[in-house]
Order: sequence, then C-alpha cells, then structure tokens
Amino acid sequence: MALACTRCPLAATRTQVVFGAGDPHAQLMFVGEGPGEQEDLTGEPFVGRAGRLLTGLIEGIGLDRDSVYIANVVKCRPPGNRDPLPFEIESCRGYLEAQLEFVDPAVVVTLGNFATKLLLDTKEGITRLRGRELPYREHAVLIPMLHPSAVLRNGGAALAQARADFVVAKRALARARDGA
Repeated sequence: MALACTRCPLAATRTQVVFGAGDPHAQLMFVGEGPGEQEDLTGEPFVGRAGRLLTGLIEGIGLDRDSVYIANVVKCRPPGNRDPLPFEIESCRGYLEAQLEFVDPAVVVTLGNFATKLLLDTKEGITRLRGRELPYREHAVLIPMLHPSAVLRNGGAALAQARADFVVAKRALARARDGA
C-alpha cells in the first residue's frame, strides 16, 4: 500500500504520500514527475504554481481537474525538489502501473522527461517528443508535454507550445470518445 510505503529513502523525508487525484475513471490522465513542497503538504498532486498552470491549461480545453486523473512517477517529494533517482522511480513504478491499469485512460499525457522516458521506455528527450500522439498500451495514446514548471521557467514560447500540445490532447480525447 502506497500510504505506508518505505521502499526507498524518500519515505523518511516526506510529510505525506501524494498518490493521485481526480476521476478514477477519467479518459484523460496526466503523469508528472513527483510532488513538490506544496504537494507534500497537501497530499494532492500539482497544487503549487505549476499546478495552477496545469489547471488553467486543462480548463483551456473545456475540462476541469475533477474530470481528469493526475498522478506522478514518484509518490513522495524528493528533498529540495531534486530530480528523482532511478531507484526511487523504480520503487514507485508498481504504484503508477496500478494507477494506469485501474484508471485505464484513453489518453495519457506525460509531463516532462521523467514520466515520458519511463512510460515510453526511451532515452529520447521531451523536446523531441512533445506534442506527438504515440501509441500506448493496447488502446490508448500517449502525448508527451513540457512539464508545467518548465513552461513557467521558459515563458511565452513554452506556454504557446503547451497550449498547442493541449489541443492535441483535446483532439485525441474527442476521437476516443467518438470511438475512432
């Protein structure tokens, strides 16, 4: 059970496990990297500045946070918001796989390099892959996107790319709903 997990050292420094949030039967699922400070305090993914941007982008395609599912690769905050280490990612992988299996989304959006590389099992970076629809599992598509934190750091051009990528996700979701 993730709430009592002690598989890696992140358990010792977390305030709480940040498992996921949203509609457990959503057709659209977002997978980020890991909780930050605000997420660690609240127990909910993407609630800080990057989360507000993500929420705005979701609303920009006519949805709300409650109609999607949001999770992270690692469920505990890495100290100082550092990148998760490979063994930490591997320690949490089973939880993310179980979330993907349970939610069974038609469209999976990976936010940033860590989620993209893990779920696509690739070494190719987000800047090359972003905005593309890629087959995922038997019946879904995966769309890599810039992490909202990167969008905040990089400003206007990155925000324009993020908005364009969300349009790609909206179209993929519409096709999934139409059964195409």
